[in-house]
Amino acid sequence: MPKGKKRKLTCFDVAQYFLSMVDEDEGDYMTNLKLQKLLYYAQGFHLSCYDTPLFDENIEAWAHGPVIPELYFEYREFGPTPIPIPEDIDFAKFDDETRKFLDEIYSIFGQYSAWKLREMTHGEPPWQEANNIGNNTIISHESLKDYFIQFVEENED
Repeated sequence: MPKGKKRKLTCFDVAQYFLSMVDEDEGDYMTNLKLQKLLYYAQGFHLSCYDTPLFDENIEAWAHGPVIPELYFEYREFGPTPIPIPEDIDFAKFDDETRKFLDEIYSIFGQYSAWKLREMTHGEPPWQEANNIGNNTIISHESLKDYFIQFVEENED
């Protein structure tokens, strides 16, 4: 792959990456609810850091916070139980910069429970503003970037 040309990721690629980071030996596990919130944070920070989306699928404001509908339906069968760690993830899809970025997102937000992440997102303007319009309203890339840029700028100082 030519340098500077990134392979386009989907929400499913990013989800598999996060699922691969689960350490079951440490009692770690990933539910659909938690996975949804991790992708929300990854998308928000990616938009703020790189001015481009990490994946193209829309994030919507649902009752329990930000949700990517396609991803939700992919893992819905697991309900509130842990999603199995994928055995066939293709790490070649992820360049070094993206892996480092996703590792950092997971190290910061992966430590929290699904319900803690839910509560965090409920206190943030991107979800609040979309939810005020109505359930299943798309959370815009602009609102994500506008909110998360403050945290990126704080770390640059």
